[in-house]
Amino acid sequence: PRYRSPHTSSLYTDNASSRTADQWPWISHPFTMATPSRLMQFVNSPTGPKTTHFWGPVANWGFVLAGLADTRKEESMISGPMTGALTVYSGLFMRFAWQVQPRNYILLACHAANGTVQSYNFQRWYRWSQLEEQQEAAKAELNK
Repeated sequence: PRYRSPHTSSLYTDNASSRTADQWPWISHPFTMATPSRLMQFVNSPTGPKTTHFWGPVANWGFVLAGLADTRKEESMISGPMTGALTVYSGLFMRFAWQVQPRNYILLACHAANGTVQSYNFQRWYRWSQLEEQQEAAKAELNK
């Protein structure tokens, strides 16, 4: 019989009684793996952190954070036209994120979140602007 070090497992020997690479094909050597880890697969993927398909959406989360900060502001401080434009922008780019190849789920999630936040802020601003118009009309009616 061959000498085996006490530090090696029978898993990696070519002994007929031990498990071989045929039984566990993903193990090629005790210190290396045949397939990269999930993290490395993501890093090297077409939408991983080495591409603009990753960093563009990461930067776009700033719009979501700004929209969330606007939810605490008074309605008079919200710009209706800008909030409406951001809502439309997010809707258009959700479609783009879905159609682009490779499909960019990070961008899709970012714009879905931004569209939701901006729509909420837009409806707050719209309700406030309608209330302001009604109050101004009532004041004008009283001053007649």
